[in-house]
Amino acid sequence: MADAAPHDRRRLVIDSATESCSVALFEDGALIAGECLMLGRGHAEKLVPMIAALPDRGRAATILVNSGPGSFTGIRVGLAAARALALAWNATVRSYHSPDLIAAMARAQHGGPVAVDVVMTGGHGEWFVRPFDADGLALAPLASLSPDAALARLSAPLVAGSQAAACADARPGVTAMPLWPDARQAGLLPATALGDGAAPAYGRAPDARLPGGVLPA
Repeated sequence: MADAAPHDRRRLVIDSATESCSVALFEDGALIAGECLMLGRGHAEKLVPMIAALPDRGRAATILVNSGPGSFTGIRVGLAAARALALAWNATVRSYHSPDLIAAMARAQHGGPVAVDVVMTGGHGEWFVRPFDADGLALAPLASLSPDAALARLSAPLVAGSQAAACADARPGVTAMPLWPDARQAGLLPATALGDGAAPAYGRAPDARLPGGVLPA
């Protein structure tokens, strides 16, 4: 029997849900190429060239995409790219959420099991908050809260995410890890954090409505 083509053993990871924009290509679980840029804006212009710069233009049998929360535009850019490539390559699409990867990255940098509160920039001045136990299991659903309400919920010794520094300023003694999702670190995700398909997870209701008051899909 002939050996499987390289792309059959590969997984492409796409992450454009937050201020960062990153891509990574894994083969047999090992990272073979990737890039991460802090953009803020302009994900739509950068993402496809970043994928095209990967070996074999990023072709893989599985595509893993960050479905949110984060920027509405960034989430949709990543999901659209994942769906288009999956159709072209007959690939399987799976997804993960921003806080899960940030929590996994924080535990890895800490060097061992630790409870983590993930706090990220949300919309309209709110913060996305989700607590994780030392084994990486979420302790509560994602919440979009005012900064004061978010701070009142924090209890872990470690806070990670784009608002980590602000949390540490308000809660002396807390260790802060300012982190953004990085596709190159997707190998840290526990299997329980991966979902089938690629439905957006905005974390809060969209601000814009279509004529007639219909929410965009």
